[in-house]
Order: sequence, then structure tokens, then C-alpha cells
Amino acid sequence: MTAQEHSERGIGPEYLLAGRYRLKVKLGGGGMGAVWLARDTLLHRDVAVKQVTTTAGLDPAEARKVRENTLREGRNAAKLTHKHSIAMYDVALEGGEPWLVMEYLPARNLAQAMNIADTLPPFEVAQIGAQVADALAEAHAAGIVHRDIKPGNVLVADRGRELGIAKISDFGIARAKGDTSDNSSSVITGTPAYFSPEVARGDNPTEASDVFSLGSTLYTVVEGQPPFGIDSDSIALLHRVAKAEIYRPNRAGPLTDVLLHLLEPDPSRRPTMAQARDELAKAVLGEQGRFQQLLGSPVYSAEGTVPAWAQRSTPLPDSRRGGRFVGSTVAGLPAVQQGTPLPSVPRPLDRLQWPPRPGSTPKGKSQPTSVRDQIVAWAPLAMGVMISILVLAVIVAVIVLLGQP
Repeated sequence: MTAQEHSERGIGPEYLLAGRYRLKVKLGGGGMGAVWLARDTLLHRDVAVKQVTTTAGLDPAEARKVRENTLREGRNAAKLTHKHSIAMYDVALEGGEPWLVMEYLPARNLAQAMNIADTLPPFEVAQIGAQVADALAEAHAAGIVHRDIKPGNVLVADRGRELGIAKISDFGIARAKGDTSDNSSSVITGTPAYFSPEVARGDNPTEASDVFSLGSTLYTVVEGQPPFGIDSDSIALLHRVAKAEIYRPNRAGPLTDVLLHLLEPDPSRRPTMAQARDELAKAVLGEQGRFQQLLGSPVYSAEGTVPAWAQRSTPLPDSRRGGRFVGSTVAGLPAVQQGTPLPSVPRPLDRLQWPPRPGSTPKGKSQPTSVRDQIVAWAPLAMGVMISILVLAVIVAVIVLLGQP
């Protein structure tokens, strides 16, 4: 289909897709395509329809690759029927191009939640993590690696009967076992801030790298920035990731040990996704708790209510702020080729200094250590300087007095 033919079809609100799905409003979009809210006129329900970037203007081989990738996403997502994963309903063909028809969940993602609350309490984050980890454990059991777990792909229902329930979305670059397409170690696709060190170094994504990405995602919403900090230069960030240069969490409290376990630089030392789920559940429920108690339930605050950031009644700030802390999916990044060995455990790096390096702390966010902590840390030095000045002043005064007739 040519660009002109695509335009003539008038795809927009009220357009009837594949003779069944009537488009209502565009929910969002990016480099990987756009998502529409649509009405299934056959089953009388709202659905989300993903319009993959048009193949108009592409050479035949590239166009075929785009269509194959879309169909692969549909097939992978259709293998999952989990209460904490967005369901795939259909693949609709329009003008020879596939559109993905999915469950519509009125929700806000964790990236948007961070624009409301800056950081989320570990108690709430652990619940979200346990729910999402259970869905990802099922994906791994089905042989599917997500490869792009990040705050923007974790949804929390903000109204309706599923209010407060978390779901993982967007299997757009997921891979199933045996799928060898785009399996080059020289280039990588995903979101650099949430890569595992081995993926940044060119290894193929695995279940263990998904565990690391989930740890990075949960770390980000607890700490207010990703574990490798923030850098607009994707390549520079990728090199830090490859060397496992994480910032030790200082807001995670009882979730600290769990996060560090998920963020083990050595993939063989990380928990499985099912083990990660269990550890996250125990952080909420205690040693005797079982993860099943959290499944299908809303995320609750310490006060026993669905937190305000997850409710539709709490307005989102300017949408243009979205994603400034969490990054976007990037295709074709060159892997870091180096032989630097990874540390066996996440090092408690003292990289959080005052003042922070330019670009290391997001503008308008909390500094890595509090002002109070910095005052306490600098107090002895300041006191010593003041005493020295006072002593010097006394000596000068004495000399002046002795010199008078």
C-alpha cells in the first residue's frame, strides 16, 4: 500500500478496521506505532488496537520484516492468558497490514505514576513487582522472553472493577525460543536504562536478563532514577550498564536486598522470575505469606487503600513530561565489545556524591542523598573551619592589643 493509498483510507476516529473494529481515539504512539481505543462491533466491547508503523515507502524486504514482527508479537502475546498480562485477542488485516487487537485496560503506567508521586513506596512497588513477575514467570515457562520490561510497559488500572491491578504489556520485541530472527549479537534492541550487563555486552536476551530488567524497573520507581543513573547519550549509558556500575539504592528500605538480588551482574546468581516473585511477595507479606494472596488484588498503600497515584481522580501532570526519567525503546544499538569481568555481586558504590555529576540526577527530582544527610556529613568540617577562624581572630586581637602603647 502506497503512502497516498494509506492517506486516502482516512484512518482516524470512526474508521471501521477490518469491517469490525471502529476506531475511537488515539491513546498514544511512538516509533514502534500507535495504539487506538476501538469498539469491537461484533462483541460490543472496547479494545486496544495497535497500529504498527506503516510499511508505505519501505522496500519489499523491509516491509515484509515489519509485518512478520507484528505477527510474531501477536503470536507471542496470544500464548499468555494471565490475569496480570494484557491479553491478545486478534490480528486484524487492513490493506495487507496487520493490526493487533488487545485487551483495553483503562490505566496509567509506572512512568506516568512517577510524574505524580516522583517515587513510590517500597510496599506498593513490591506488590506490583510480584504481580508482574508472576505473569512473566508464565511467559518464561512458555518460552517467551519479553526483552523490554520498563516502567512504561507496566500498567496499573486507574478505574473500573480492576482498579489498582498491575499488568505487563507490550511484547513488541519479545522472542520465543527457537526464533532466530534479528538474533545478532552486534546490535541490540530495547531500552538501555533497563538492559542487563550481559545484554549490553552483546549476549542474547534470556529469562535472566528479564529478571534484571524487572529489578531495574522496580528500582527506578522506588529511587526516582534507573540504577545506572540518567544520561541522554545512549552509548555512554550502555557502557556503564556493561560494567554493572549501579547506584546503591537508598530509598528501598526492606526491599533493598531483593532489588540487589534481581540486579546481580552475574546472570547465574540471579533468581528465576518465579523466585523473584516469591521474594517480592515476602517483602509485603512476611516469611509466612504466599504470592497467591497478591494475585488478582489491587495494589494497596500502607493505609489499606488504593494509592492516589493509581486513581483516575488524581490528574496526570503535563503529558509532555512523560518518559523523561525512563527512556524509550531503541533499535539497532551497537553492543559494547569489551572483556571487563563483571563483579560477582552488586557493589555498594559510593557514586552518589554532592553535588552530583551534571546529568546524573533528573531535574526537579530528589538528590541522591538528602540535604539533612549532607549537613550532618559536612558538619564536622564546617565546625573545624569555624573554630580555626575564631582562634585566628583571637590571636589577631591579642596582637593588636599588645601592640598598643
